[in-house]
Amino acid sequence: MYAVVFAGYSGSGKTTLVEQLIPLLKQRGQRVSVVKHAHHRFDIDQPGKDSWRHRQAGAYEVVIASDLRLALVREFEQPERLSVHALIAELSPGVDWVLVEGFKTSDLPKIEVWRAAASQPVQYPDDPRVVAIATDSPLPSPTACPVLDLNQPTAVVDWLQQHAAQFTYTAPL
Repeated sequence: MYAVVFAGYSGSGKTTLVEQLIPLLKQRGQRVSVVKHAHHRFDIDQPGKDSWRHRQAGAYEVVIASDLRLALVREFEQPERLSVHALIAELSPGVDWVLVEGFKTSDLPKIEVWRAAASQPVQYPDDPRVVAIATDSPLPSPTACPVLDLNQPTAVVDWLQQHAAQFTYTAPL
């Protein structure tokens, strides 16, 4: 399996890029999973549904499954900061690519997504794990990293597949 982080500030275009890469990789016969970091409290369950009612009653985990979908909702009793590696371990072992959105401080190789219009600083000068920059703007400082066109997702997929070896995922011991 290959894993790559798409790192950047809010509004940089990470979600849009990942959303565009998924079908392109699937068209090439690749199974794709996504790990998304959420900064705020979120809920995927709907009030009043059975699974929501089970959680409200105090279940630590609720697994909801049909013949087409599976979802796991786990309630932490205390705030817990999971690593990207812990989340990847939860994924199906048959996946080809894991696209990670967020987790910009992780130890995985990263593609920095940056737009000048977002008025945020670049990360690549200070982060040796940035292996490429996806942007639609001229960069504010020079880099030896490849610069990918944020508006050309097919070219980004081409680049990922050409350089797949550097994204080979190995779980930490």
